[in-house]
Amino acid sequence: MPHLNAQLPFEGRLRLVQRCRQCAISHVAAEMGIARACASQWVNRWRRHGELDLHDRP
Repeated sequence: MPHLNAQLPFEGRLRLVQRCRQCAISHVAAEMGIARACASQWVNRWRRHGELDLHDRP
């Protein structure tokens, strides 16, 4: 079950990370309508722990 206040569901976070591999985080964040800090947070989590850390936390 997704977090009620989440701006991006898991699939959106995964798409964000994939797009950030080719473009700058700030550009991707602007295209997706989220803050750069939020995008950076998800990319950093993915870099540390992979795809599993993109899921909602309990």
